[in-house]
Order: sequence, then structure tokens, then C-alpha cells
Amino acid sequence: MNQASLAAGSAPRGFGALWGSCAAIFWPGALAFAFPGVMASHWQQSFGVGRGAVGATMFFLLIAVGSFMFLAGRLQMRWGVRRLMTLGGIVSTADMLLAAWAPSMAWIYAWAFILGASQCCIYISGLTTVQHWFPARRGLVSGVINFVFAGGAAAMSPVFAWLLTSQGYPATVLVIAALNLVFILAGARSSDLPQHRGVAQPFNPGAASAPASLSGRQALATKAFWYFWGTVACMGAAGIAMVTLSTGFGLSQGLDLERAVVILAVFNLGSSGSRLLMGWLSDVIERTTAMSWTFLAAGAAYLALPWLDGLWGPALLAGVVGFAFGTLFAVSAPLAVDCFGPLNFGEIFGLIFTAYGLLSGFLGPSLGGWLLDFTGGNFLLVFSYLGALALIAGGLVRRVRPAS
Repeated sequence: MNQASLAAGSAPRGFGALWGSCAAIFWPGALAFAFPGVMASHWQQSFGVGRGAVGATMFFLLIAVGSFMFLAGRLQMRWGVRRLMTLGGIVSTADMLLAAWAPSMAWIYAWAFILGASQCCIYISGLTTVQHWFPARRGLVSGVINFVFAGGAAAMSPVFAWLLTSQGYPATVLVIAALNLVFILAGARSSDLPQHRGVAQPFNPGAASAPASLSGRQALATKAFWYFWGTVACMGAAGIAMVTLSTGFGLSQGLDLERAVVILAVFNLGSSGSRLLMGWLSDVIERTTAMSWTFLAAGAAYLALPWLDGLWGPALLAGVVGFAFGTLFAVSAPLAVDCFGPLNFGEIFGLIFTAYGLLSGFLGPSLGGWLLDFTGGNFLLVFSYLGALALIAGGLVRRVRPAS
């Protein structure tokens, strides 16, 4: 059988694997990027805590991501993507029961940590699946996965707010848990790697030729890895902070909850839209250039945000921050393959994203929330700090080049 007929025969399975990965990642994205922001005011009132305590929720979620992403990459190589996705779906659904009847904020922290660990299993499996099925369009398919990951949050933010006000907290969480399980198990059945695991290098104008695949230890010895790691830490912090701060900023401007959550929804809309657009664009232009310009735009948006009031001005700037945050996720996976090769992608990508898990949660939503409590709600200080992080990321990513 020639190569063309083999590719034609495998196309339906490849698109089936892409669909399965998208279905599996939809609800984890909604739970990570929409659920904490919408439920923040409820947790504050129910548990009598401040913004800093609620912001720490994302810190615990990201600590789990940083701790388990590397492990998930290793387990995926041993167990396969279907088993790992299924495990993530079962654990994350059981975890929602913990959130439904949490008696204190400490239990919400436990929920967030378990959720982060389970999402590693689903996210790394989906990314690995599509990187192997579509070697010439790594940026595009990575963008599709990340579009759905953030798109779930953009679509479900107003739905979560409506359910919370109309049905109450426990019923809302139980409905989400049931849908989460159905989507992930259905997606896992359609996700699998091609039998032939060899991957051709993508065409990426402006970037040097990718090296032969490096091991995780070899990648750690390169400057490119550490510039990449710093980029993820800084832009990850600036982006994820908007999840817990956006609704609170709207409320501080005198908006009610249903209008304030629009700022979060537009952030997630920008995040989801950029993942598809910038993923595709990164297959055409140099990936680091695409990332740098969006990060610099996010920094400028953060610096301007405290000076605007009302709804649509802040929402538009939050969308710019979301656009950069989505670009980080969409382009990081193919850039990692460009820099370090495809063979050990899961392991190396997990190592890079320890920066997101171990530092971004603390530097972004956690520290930002505590600063707001300490200064009596000074968003000017917090947004200026987050803008500086985005600008630093825009400079660091320009130093990321394929390892020699």
C-alpha cells in the first residue's frame, strides 16, 4: 500500500481521534476556567473568606498540574491515551461530589488539587493524540484542542451563573458532574494513537530545523528549555489570574453578578478563539513571533484595564488578555516539538508546564487576591503587576529556539 492510500485510509480514524479528544477536554476546561470564577462570590459568602482565600483555589489546581503533568506524560506512554483519559474522567467526576458538599474552603482546595491532577490525564492524552495523527498541522490541531478546552469555559460561564442563581449550588455541581463523566468517557472511546508512531517534522517558516528527539534530561540542559519555562510561568500567571479577578473587578465597578460574569465570559471567548486562530497561524509564521506580540498586547491591556469603568471596555481588554493566554496554550505544544523533537513530547511538555503549575498559580490568582485584600481592593496595583509579567513573557519567548 502506498503512502497516499495509507493516509487516506487513516483519515477517518484521525478525525475520530480528534473528535474524541475534543469531547473529553470540553468539561475539564469549563471546570478550570469558568467554575471557580462564577462560584467565587458563593464561596466567599458561604465560608466567610476574602478574595485571597478564593484566589488560592487556582493555586492548588495549578500546583496539581505542575506536579502531575510530567507523571501523566509518562503514564500515557505506558497505559495509552484511552485508559488515561478514562481514569481522568472518573476521578474528576468523583471530585465534583466533594465540591458539592464541601463544608469549608479547605475542602474546595482539596477539590481543586484533585481536579488539576485529573485534568493532566485528559489534557496530555488529547494533545499527544492529535500531535501524532496530524504531524504536518501540529499548530492547527493543538489549537483545536485548546479552543475546545477554553471554549467550554466561554460557553458555560453564563450557564453556570444562571444555574447557581436559579437551582442553587449543590444541584448545579451535580448536573455538571454527570455531564463531565458522559463527555469524557465518550471521548476516550474514540481517542487512540496511530499504530505507526513516527512523526514527520512540520513546516515552520522562520524557525531552524527541529533536532532529533531529545530526552527529558537532555532538554533540561538547554537554554531554550529554561526560556520556555520562564515564558510559561509569567504568561501563565498573568492569564490565569483573570479567571478569579475578572468577576470581582466587575462587581467592584458596581455591576451585578450576571453582568460582571460577562467580563469572565469575554476573557474565555478571547482565550478560546485565539487557540484556534493562533494555532493555525503558527503553522505559517514563526511561532515565537506570534506568541511574543500577543503577550505584549496582554501587558498593555492589563495596564489600561484599571482606568476603564462600565462593562464593555473592561470586557474587551479582558478578551485581549484571554487571547494571549490562549495563544500560550495553543502554540506551546507545537513549539515544544520544534525545539525538542516529537518522540518524548509528553514527558518534555510536562516538564515545561511545571512552571504553569508550580509558579503561575502563586504569582497570579493567589498573590493577586492577597494583594487586593491587603490594599483594600486596589486593582490598579494588581493589574499593573500582572501586566509587567505579560511583558516579561513577551521578551522571554523570543529567546526560545530549537536546541542545538
